[in-house]
Amino acid sequence: MKVVITEKPSVARDIASVLKITEKKNGYIEGRGCAITWAFGHLVTLLDPGEYDPELRKWRLDRLPFIPETFQLKLIENPGVAQQFETIKRLCQEAEEIVCATDAGREGELIFRYILSLSDCEAKPIKRLWLSSLTPEAIKEAFKELKDGHDYDPLYAAAKCRSESDWIVGLNATRFYTVRHGRLSAGDDRVLWSIGRVQTPVLAMIVQRDDEIMKFRPKPFWELATNYRETVFKYTGDRFEKPEQAQELLDRIMGRPFTVTAVSGKQKKEQPPQLFDLTTLQREINKSNGLSAADTLAATQNLYESKLVTYPRTDSRYLSADMKPRIPDIFVKLKSMRAEQIAPLNLAKLPFTNRIVDDKKVTDHHAIIPTGVIPGSLGPNEQIVYNAIVTQFIAAFYPVCIKKITTVDGESAAVRFQTKGTVIVEPGWSVLFPKKKKKKKADDDGEEDEQTLPAFKKGESGDHAPFTREGKTKPPQAFNENSLLGAMEAAGKWVDDDSLREALKERGIGTPATRAAIIETLLRRNYIRREKKQIRATDMGRCLIALIQDPLLKSPEMTGEWEEQLKKIERGESQASDFMDGIVGYTRGLIESGTAKKLDMDRLGDCPLCGKEIIKGKTAYGCSGWKEGCDFVLPFEYQGLTLTPNQVQVLLQLHILPYSVRIEDRPRLLLLSKQGFVMDIDLPSADRQTSAKDEGRPAKKSKGS
Repeated sequence: MKVVITEKPSVARDIASVLKITEKKNGYIEGRGCAITWAFGHLVTLLDPGEYDPELRKWRLDRLPFIPETFQLKLIENPGVAQQFETIKRLCQEAEEIVCATDAGREGELIFRYILSLSDCEAKPIKRLWLSSLTPEAIKEAFKELKDGHDYDPLYAAAKCRSESDWIVGLNATRFYTVRHGRLSAGDDRVLWSIGRVQTPVLAMIVQRDDEIMKFRPKPFWELATNYRETVFKYTGDRFEKPEQAQELLDRIMGRPFTVTAVSGKQKKEQPPQLFDLTTLQREINKSNGLSAADTLAATQNLYESKLVTYPRTDSRYLSADMKPRIPDIFVKLKSMRAEQIAPLNLAKLPFTNRIVDDKKVTDHHAIIPTGVIPGSLGPNEQIVYNAIVTQFIAAFYPVCIKKITTVDGESAAVRFQTKGTVIVEPGWSVLFPKKKKKKKADDDGEEDEQTLPAFKKGESGDHAPFTREGKTKPPQAFNENSLLGAMEAAGKWVDDDSLREALKERGIGTPATRAAIIETLLRRNYIRREKKQIRATDMGRCLIALIQDPLLKSPEMTGEWEEQLKKIERGESQASDFMDGIVGYTRGLIESGTAKKLDMDRLGDCPLCGKEIIKGKTAYGCSGWKEGCDFVLPFEYQGLTLTPNQVQVLLQLHILPYSVRIEDRPRLLLLSKQGFVMDIDLPSADRQTSAKDEGRPAKKSKGS
């Protein structure tokens, strides 16, 4: 008997329908010498520490790090899971061959292999069904091309490394920081500081951006411009730091004629947009419609399971060459709903450029495209996502957009000015993306909207209306899901260029399949919050990042390097044992250095008002920028408590000022943030060590803010 294991019941039903297997049993469908059964996503997980050794149920520093010699598995605790697993186990033990039909990717492979391992069926012959679409045609074709399951051993090795490294780093770091720094509340309760190999660097990026915004102080500037023939020309020199500098040039040109000194034009070609990978789709939908990354993934998954689009969890924006013959047929099917947009395309000679087809840039899955199946009624999120995927697919085959950019130079009294205008010569693909009209407003940086220019001639001259205007420099923008996903994809680097972003994908934080879940995990744990479209760190999140002294634990670059190594393992270019040795060594170093390390006392921290360094004076701690007017001062003694440099350092790291102190004669601070969050902080003494009593008590989850 052949047994097929899928990741969820709906996929099992789709495959059974195509293979004409119809006899429904408890937990599987049977017929024609085949049984098709299913998991519910992850059925199997790694053992907890206390299941290796009961003593490890106690959270103690002297038992860290804990790293199992061999990881062991267990079922996820759920009655329904146990019953379904017993069905799968029995079928596998009876099977002559087992087909892996879980999601075609790293996590799908892990789900299948963990089931095999816990069923004691790893020695059975296995085949791999690799699906990029759930249409009947795609399922039939995939079954004709079943691969030897062991061809995917490197993929399993990478998945296993990901699972075990997350367990090692996350569990040991969480226990260490919770025991060492978990007492933030009066009484015996602890805060559970949840730390992860991937989630913590993402949190650190958000905290760093919030810090940059908080420390930013806008600086005024002045610009000189003039209006000639109802067109704004800007002064070509730098902005002015003082109004008198701008006024001096204004006085010089006032009443003097304006002369056009040069008119030049050039054509600019804008290539059609590339097809979507998951992260680009999530970013675009968040930007245009405000959907979260998690909602976009859920909608795309629903579309995939409804056979409307191809596999969503992909990091490729390209198609493979063998797909070329199928693309015209998809367009033919889509004509019933997009006839006007498809009409300009010559379906017999579609332009399969290297921006669309590139076998080298298709690994597990190709870009997300429609299957050609016409949808019925869709939910609102599904409709938004489906429309975006179809439009992007059509646009990718459209001609380039050609723009003419005209630059006009002029001067008055030897003061030089310039303006630019853009005219669309051939709209090409841009007709599919009509621009929304924006309300005109004066930008602080003085940038003008695109303007259509009148016909200027070199040498013409006339009256003009010069003016100055004041602006202020802008702080960095807070993260939204669009920009955060972009930063995660490029390991903390902000990149707009498609080719550069493609090169950095190997070192991204997380994968397309996990990035939405990382954001949702940080939200659920109250480390970040949504403020309209912005994503900001909470006080709990800021506190955690302030407590973590190991820079690598917060480093997007380090996490990106780990992800790159996992991808090399997938491709068989690197050994799993080398990766795990590195993870184990890093974790041991993290615990050992953290146990011995104290805060660096050479530097107290940054001023919460202006960002400059805080120094210790004769009677108080104050800002080194006092000569420039910063008046931040924190007395040595604050409401009955003498603040040590170590305690001041903690406060400054949190960017929160103390409001009251001393509870039950212990040095504690009640902190109140701008968001109204209150933390009762047990301030560290310079020589404070965690007691044995502290180490032996399991952490309790905090109530949050």
